[in-house]
Amino acid sequence: MLKGKIVFISGASSGIGALTAVRLSELGAIPVLTGRNIAKLKEIAASLKGSCMFYQMDVTNNEQVIQTVDAVIKKYGKIDILLNNAGFGKFEYFIDEAVESFEEMMDTNYMGTVRCTKAVLPHMLKQGSGHIVNIASMAGKIGSAKSTGYTATKHAVLGFTNSLRMELRGQGIQVSAVNPGPIDTPFFSLADPSGSYVKNVSWFMMKPEYVVKSIIRLLESRKAEVDLPKTASIGIKLYQLFPRTADRLFGGLFNRK
Repeated sequence: MLKGKIVFISGASSGIGALTAVRLSELGAIPVLTGRNIAKLKEIAASLKGSCMFYQMDVTNNEQVIQTVDAVIKKYGKIDILLNNAGFGKFEYFIDEAVESFEEMMDTNYMGTVRCTKAVLPHMLKQGSGHIVNIASMAGKIGSAKSTGYTATKHAVLGFTNSLRMELRGQGIQVSAVNPGPIDTPFFSLADPSGSYVKNVSWFMMKPEYVVKSIIRLLESRKAEVDLPKTASIGIKLYQLFPRTADRLFGGLFNRK
């Protein structure tokens, strides 16, 4: 089902983006890897068995995003799937975190998603098909201490995803969100340099291979949303229905940063 599909991936130089590119290549898709670290992109591209392309691209640079998308369209004539994966987080108490940190996370995590989607969507509309997949987070549904900035960006990504899905209904384009909990990736080298959060939630942390497998299933099924791990989806629903009760019961767990 994914064979021959052109899959544009932001944040593909490491972590989930890189592993998803590897799996897509194994399935016969054509991953287009983008990211800021050209050396890592070259390394990943060289390890792939099938066809692929890579471009140095910073999602905070709108002109660069547009140029990269145009280059892909010129080469392949289409983009079947857009995987908005680029993002980072910093876990700090609100009182201690600089305003610039909030701006940087929002510029990458949310506005990066907007820029890539804005550049790709006209081509999908022209071809009458496409799938936009935004890697959001469990944090987009459940807030916790020391993540006000990061959580806000993922709430924004989810709001954007849900609204865009409604706008594009009936036009052949699906819009999906993936909401993972903590994943064992380099994300935490910046988000949690002390290692205390990783230590506290190590029992709950997912292997990246599990997350990639779930992303591939979503690409094949074109579901609107998936929460990871599956057990977390129950907790998320309870939290949304009974937020005060959930805060009392699980607040200590969510705040273990």
